[in-house]
This record gives sequence, C-alpha cells and structure tokens, in this order.
Amino acid sequence: MTLLPIDLSIKQDGTADTAAFAKDVLEGLSRTNKKLSSRYFYDKEGSRLFQKIMHLSEYYPTRCEHEVLTGNKQDIISKFAGDSFFHLIDLGAGDALKTKILLRELDKQKKQFDYVPVDISGDAMHQLNENLQQELPNIEVQAVVGEYFKALEWLHENKAERKVVLFLGSNIGNFEDDESIDFLKKIRSYLNTGDKLFMGVDLRKSPDVILPAYNDASGVTAAFNLNLLQRINQELGANFDLTAFQHSPIYHPQKGVMKSYLVSTKAQEVHIKALNKTFSFDAWEAIHTENSHKYSLKQVEELGLTCGFTVEAVFQDEASQFADVLFTVK
Repeated sequence: MTLLPIDLSIKQDGTADTAAFAKDVLEGLSRTNKKLSSRYFYDKEGSRLFQKIMHLSEYYPTRCEHEVLTGNKQDIISKFAGDSFFHLIDLGAGDALKTKILLRELDKQKKQFDYVPVDISGDAMHQLNENLQQELPNIEVQAVVGEYFKALEWLHENKAERKVVLFLGSNIGNFEDDESIDFLKKIRSYLNTGDKLFMGVDLRKSPDVILPAYNDASGVTAAFNLNLLQRINQELGANFDLTAFQHSPIYHPQKGVMKSYLVSTKAQEVHIKALNKTFSFDAWEAIHTENSHKYSLKQVEELGLTCGFTVEAVFQDEASQFADVLFTVK
C-alpha cells in the first residue's frame, strides 16, 4: 500500500531554495580558497549525470554495495527486523534501486514494517511511490519530501515505533570530519535506544582504484562537476565559461580523502547577476567542489562511538572495498 507523499519541502520541484543557493555561492566564492558545496550538484541534469556515473566501469562503489546487499540480505534483514514492527527510513532514497534488494527480502519474509523513503525531490518520491505500488504492492509506503532533519523531526513526532535508518551509498564521506560528526549526532538525537542506523562507507584502498572512479576516461564525472557552474549560470544569471574551467581530482592517501576541484585555465572575471557581484579568477586558481572520504573500519567504529552508536555488524564486498555498517543506538 502506498500513500501520497508528505511534503515538508519549500519547493515541490525539488530544487534548492534560490536565496539559500545564492547565499552559499556568495560565501564560497568570496573565500581566499574558493569553494562550492557539493549539495548543489543534484539539479535535474546533475542527477542524470550521476546516474550515468554509477554505471561507469571505473565507478566501483555502486557495484560493491550492490554485492554487499545482495550477498548478505538475509542476515541484514534478520538483524533489522527482530520480532516487532519497525519503520525503515531511507535518507536520500532517490529511485531506491539498492534499497529494493532489502525491500524484496523483507516482503518475502513477511516482516512487519513500513517503508519511509525521504528525498528533497517531490518528483522522485511520486515516481517511487508509483513504482513500488506496481512492484511491491504489499508494502506500506509513506514517502516524505524534504530535508533529512525536517523529515526525522516529523517522524520522531509522528511515528513512535522502532526505527531503522538507512544512509546507503558513501554519502557520509562527502562531509568534513566535524560535519560528519554533527550529522550523525543529529540523526542520533531523533532516535531511541535500540534503534538502528545502516550506513554505507567507502573503505581505504589503492589510489589506482580510487582516482579513476572520480576521473573516468569518458569524461562523465568532469561534466558532472562542471554542471555546477552551469547551474549557477541558469539559476543565478552568471556567465561562467565552462570551457575555461577543467575538472581536477586529487587523492590524499594520508588523509584518506578524494578532493575534486574546478580549475580556471586562465585569468578571468565572472559576473553573477543575482548577487550583483563580479568574481576574479587567477590562471589555475581552483574551486573546491567535493570531498569523498575513505575510511578504515577502526575509523568507522570510532565515528559511531563519538556520535552515540555502537557497531553491531559489518558487511563487506569480497574485495573489502566497501562496507555497509549496522549501528545500534547506545
């Protein structure tokens, strides 16, 4: 059974609030070391490009997590379900392609639960609702359109039963260290003792594997990064020349972090109409656009403990490149 999505967002089309977007662009480009937030990658074109990235031969995380979920689905479900009803809350659900591996197993085992996908995109949630009604009609679905914490607050106030929160993919790695701690502590604040968090993490590995995943030979990742400038052009009236910037990814093995930049190939000025401001770029000046942290299992355990969680189980692919970690609220 599916229900109409609950909309907690400001805009139903899933785009970011323009004023907030403009504010963040102004703050980021006014820095000595320029920066743009990766949260703004995912307009319609950015989402389309990321779907292509996930199917590239170089991009291992999607394949690895699919292997983890497919190979361990029965064990994962047994640890989720127990003997009581629970809410399965999927943060950043999108098309729920990977989550469906677990949903099918839950449905097969006739477990007592409902599915609560959360996404900023109202279109995505309506499409997912319709898809699940066709594919898994026995599952009760209550989609929530909005930011993660607005959704968790609503769930905390309106859904009293046990909760299992999914944060699949390697999205936790996009935060700075202090931001990831703040993020997980905030999730913890909406959960009760015994609730669970099931989170994907990209593990440390050879730079020879990591680098191509963020700099594929066909140039899709470069287009994805450059689309952030195109979005500023379209939504804020800027005049970025995309041909005068190049995608530049760097991996720092000591810190275990992949960083992506857009580098100005010449001295230039860019005017942003919505800000009534012009920004100067030196030749080879960089804009930092994304982090992607890679973790050791010890780091994952320490992160969980810092934020009020204990590790219950770790599920890895055969090559130990990716892990889905099940935390329990202390």
